[in-house]
Formats: sequence, structure tokens, C-alpha cells
Amino acid sequence: MNNKDFTSASFQEYLKQKKLMGVRCQSCGTLFLPPRPMCNHCFGEDLIWEELSGEGELTAFTTIHIAPTAMIEAGYGRDNPYCSGIVKLKDGVSISAQILGVDVDHPENIKIGCKLEVEFLERQVGDDNQAFLAFQTVD
Repeated sequence: MNNKDFTSASFQEYLKQKKLMGVRCQSCGTLFLPPRPMCNHCFGEDLIWEELSGEGELTAFTTIHIAPTAMIEAGYGRDNPYCSGIVKLKDGVSISAQILGVDVDHPENIKIGCKLEVEFLERQVGDDNQAFLAFQTVD
């Protein structure tokens, strides 16, 4: 893939294929997630896609009761909150995503540092079937 492919649209296509992909700068080695067309570390443009492990741990979270439109359409809201968190992957990068397998009604029981694995959720958005990134707790 060339530079024009390092977009959120390309990232979404990989999610549909059930692949968690980051972008690595070939000049300095910095890894990015989500992807970007230029390294913000060395300003290099020699980038490549790299498949990530999908394994990580929870570093921060919040429970969301007032959901954005896409999550309301997925069934979330005041009566059905969800958890969103920051996941630090074994690969060294972090990303925000929905956290599955936690008790959103008792957020005091959600533990920072809990182990997580990537999940790929498919939801109907309008006439399109879209892929969404989430992480599931690992026992």
C-alpha cells in the first residue's frame, strides 16, 4: 500500500477483515494506531501497515450513559450504559475502544490493568454494515 492508503477508511476495511492494523514508520520505527499518512515523530512518509497482536490491558475507562447517535442506534443509552476505555497493546501503542465483559452497573469492580483481547463488532449503520473495534476481558 502507498501513502494514500493510510486513512481511517483503510483502517475500517481492515476491521471488517477482523485485522487490527497499525502503521510503522520505516525511517524511525515509530508505531501508530490509528494509522496516519505521516510520522509525527520524524515527519517521514515511508510507512508500512503492520498487523498488531490485539492483546493488551486496560489503562483508563469510563462508563457512558449519554451515548452518541451510533451507540444509541446500537441499543446503548441511559438504561443500557457501556464502557469505553484506553487499551495499551503489547505492541506498545494505545487506542480507545468499547470494553466488553465488564459490569457497567458497578464500575467500581472494573480493574485497571485487566487483560483484554481485541473483538471486532459488526453493526448496521443506515444501509451499511460497519465494523467497530472493541476489547473483551480475558479471564
